[in-house]
Amino acid sequence: MKKSLLVAALMFCLLANTFAQQKNQYVKIETPQGWCVVKLYNQTPVHRDNFIKLVKSHYFDATTFNRILKNFVIQGGDQDSLYEKGHVLKPEMYWIAPEFAAGLYHRRGAVAMGRDGNAAQSSFTTQFYIVDGKTYTNEQLDAIEIKYKTHFTDEQRNVYRTIGGTPFLDQHYTVFGEIVKGIELIDRITAVKVDKAGNPDKAVWMKLTLLTDKQADKILK
Repeated sequence: MKKSLLVAALMFCLLANTFAQQKNQYVKIETPQGWCVVKLYNQTPVHRDNFIKLVKSHYFDATTFNRILKNFVIQGGDQDSLYEKGHVLKPEMYWIAPEFAAGLYHRRGAVAMGRDGNAAQSSFTTQFYIVDGKTYTNEQLDAIEIKYKTHFTDEQRNVYRTIGGTPFLDQHYTVFGEIVKGIELIDRITAVKVDKAGNPDKAVWMKLTLLTDKQADKILK
């Protein structure tokens, strides 16, 4: 019995270590305004794998960044209206249960999945956004903690005070990646002319590519 428990414990440690050492995967996002590289988080495997599947099938290449809100988010992929009741969903369109991992939050440059107002806070599979956001004071963060029943670590508070983001979205929308190169693309896209709803005058197309390990190493040097 003791031997069986020891073997089970060793197997668990091995699996945990393998997960911890799993290499991150990277996606390059190209637009008329330039490009950036996004690191996908291994802590959100369902969202990561769904995103990779769509990138490999070039699904997002037929969509645009259709909602551009400076100091908030840059949203692309399928629009909310395509998920409304009565609409015939494409095979790729469904909902994913949230993956709220500790330490993953809405700092500027974070990449997360969009959703509707469903109570389960499940994500759309074909809509994502990049966080622009703004900076917050400690007093503002205190108010957000109370209103949204959340808690910010010292690290998060420092980031939200100095770099910025959208802290009120934490633990309500799943963050599954972050820009690790080319974050200036955010400023370029949010500089385009949009209407009151954030719809750009000229389509902001996107092309997404899953980078190989060799490509990622070269571009991130």
